[in-house]
Amino acid sequence: MAFKLGIDVGDTFTDLFLWSSDGRIETHKTLSTPADPSIGLVDGLRALADRVGMEHGAFAKAIGTIVHGTTVTTNATLVRGGAKTGLFTTEGVRDALEMRRGIREAQYDNRYQNVTPLVPRALRLPVKGRLDRDGKELTTLDLDDVKRGVATMRQQGVGAVAVCFMNSFANPAHERAAAEVVRAAMPEAFLSISSEVLPTVRFYNRISTTVMNAYVGPILKSYLDRLTTRLAEFGFGGVLLIMQSSGGVALPSVTMGRPAATLLSGPAGAPAAAAAYTQDMGNGDCVVVDMGGTSFDASLVRGGEAAMRNEGDIDRLRIALPMLEITTIGAGGGSVAWIDEGGLLRMGPESAGAMPGPACYGRGGERPCVTDANVVLGYLDPSSFAGGRLTLDVEAARRAITERVAKPLGLTLEQAAAGMYRVVNANMAHGVREVTVRRGIDPRGLPLVVAGGAGPLHACMIADELEIASVVVPPTASVLCATGMVLSDLRHDFARSCLRRFSALDFKELNALLAELTVEAEAQLQAEGVEPGKRRLEPAFDLRYLKQYHEVTVSLSREDVAKGDLAAAKRAFHAEHNRLFGYDLEKEGTDIELITVRLKAVGATDKPTLPRVPPASGEVKRALVGARRAFVPEDNDYELTPIYQASKLLAGDVIAGPALIERVDTTIVVTRSFTATIDSLGSARLTRNAVREG
Repeated sequence: MAFKLGIDVGDTFTDLFLWSSDGRIETHKTLSTPADPSIGLVDGLRALADRVGMEHGAFAKAIGTIVHGTTVTTNATLVRGGAKTGLFTTEGVRDALEMRRGIREAQYDNRYQNVTPLVPRALRLPVKGRLDRDGKELTTLDLDDVKRGVATMRQQGVGAVAVCFMNSFANPAHERAAAEVVRAAMPEAFLSISSEVLPTVRFYNRISTTVMNAYVGPILKSYLDRLTTRLAEFGFGGVLLIMQSSGGVALPSVTMGRPAATLLSGPAGAPAAAAAYTQDMGNGDCVVVDMGGTSFDASLVRGGEAAMRNEGDIDRLRIALPMLEITTIGAGGGSVAWIDEGGLLRMGPESAGAMPGPACYGRGGERPCVTDANVVLGYLDPSSFAGGRLTLDVEAARRAITERVAKPLGLTLEQAAAGMYRVVNANMAHGVREVTVRRGIDPRGLPLVVAGGAGPLHACMIADELEIASVVVPPTASVLCATGMVLSDLRHDFARSCLRRFSALDFKELNALLAELTVEAEAQLQAEGVEPGKRRLEPAFDLRYLKQYHEVTVSLSREDVAKGDLAAAKRAFHAEHNRLFGYDLEKEGTDIELITVRLKAVGATDKPTLPRVPPASGEVKRALVGARRAFVPEDNDYELTPIYQASKLLAGDVIAGPALIERVDTTIVVTRSFTATIDSLGSARLTRNAVREG
């Protein structure tokens, strides 16, 4: 028997999804170990081995592939725990990292502070030498500046070096020469050069991304070294793949070339799993939300594929690498309730994490969290939380909410818990609007796929807030990111800036550039052992109307480029521009500019087949295991609510709300406005009984 395993290491829980060659799946959640996440990961492997009844060594040898998503680089950035980094850049622009784009982000906030750069000014070292926009040398590179800078960095204990010169996207010669000096003098330092990381226009995007890549590189390398050592000690000898922010996977050696590409590694797997569980619904579009212990992630699937963007911000720091369109807010099971200066109840973004965790964890936590509210509301069984591995302290939850929320606001305990529940639901609904309404997409017509251990507790109310009529809670909802990881393909993204007007395009030049990217892509997939029949190359253009600032990315076929036929690209650009911004300039005949040529290289992996659930026979009462007093939001009151055991539900079973459907690792709260139906994959599909008008 062979296994394929997806592992998502979060701040609070480490999620594992195991698929065996005989079609069996197992899921497991274990508490994360933030000091060294690899410890909790291996603990989870041991627990899975026990669950399938195998000796640990034999189990490890049977695992062919592990796909791993991690928050190591994310956390290093958020807490500013990356390596001490130095920067070599063109003389005269050393402050570009601090000046950013020269745009005031919060125009009307006089107290707004600029974000502190990852490299202090004393380590942003200027180098003489200049290239023009076409890559022609205007001033010779002064390698003595680089040598003096290296001496300064060594003296300051720098562990990572970034090199980013003006216009290096057009000619990497100066950067490569500087990099050779750094490698010779500082072989132990992690080196990141912009012409390899991001050879595209826009200097701030390039310098910020290159610095970020250097900043997190040593942290990721240290973690991967520890992880591979622990896996080897456990007996694992298969293939380890790392989840990328783009939704694809790559070998650790490839990942270390662009460690910044893992900044959204954790939540990047969810869209692939969501697409698999909703493939029979509509046109392949859906909204995906994942509520874990610390954060809430919202993303979008369009046409069966995750929505992408080519740049974004991580804690206000720009990164311009392909990544999933994901909005993350501080709203998880551990999000702390607090009263602001105006006497209003707030939830998060601060989290109690895994240690000490919510008050109900019984680990010394005294501040009320979302999980404490869910306990008081009757949504969680204190004796079976996390599969019975953790008994919740109900009195501690009640005490924390009473002292820190109910009394200050003059509410009863139940009112305070309900208020916490409603506020966090409203926060999460706002997160969904960020990836839908702000992209010109109406979420009301899309199914909401809910993930995370805490997500199903809030699914109906998030949908109600957004007027969404259909909710899908997959059978692996609590580990959906880990599920998606084993369903993901190898993926690499290549880009080259090529600033040309469409009306004056040289197709010989364009095809030569695409051929250059193709050679790189094919070589990468070849090195990873991907057979030619499993490779897929997808070109795309970043386009804009003449003199505009923002581009729109449109896909096109290689055949159209080869023939010099860009009519399809033009039509796609006009349509997408209209959808995003509400207008297009097609009739005006405004010229279109090509900014960047992109190539997505995909290597198809062997994917598991999701198991089917037998059709129902008899009444759903077979799954009824009891009742519990629980809060009904529509009535703003408590009611004795039936409890159904998910493992006894079959395809076609229908459960009207209010009801609780308990799984080993989560509970689905079906409110009065919704009815749950179990589909053939074991997902609970929640349908709103009456869609509101107006």
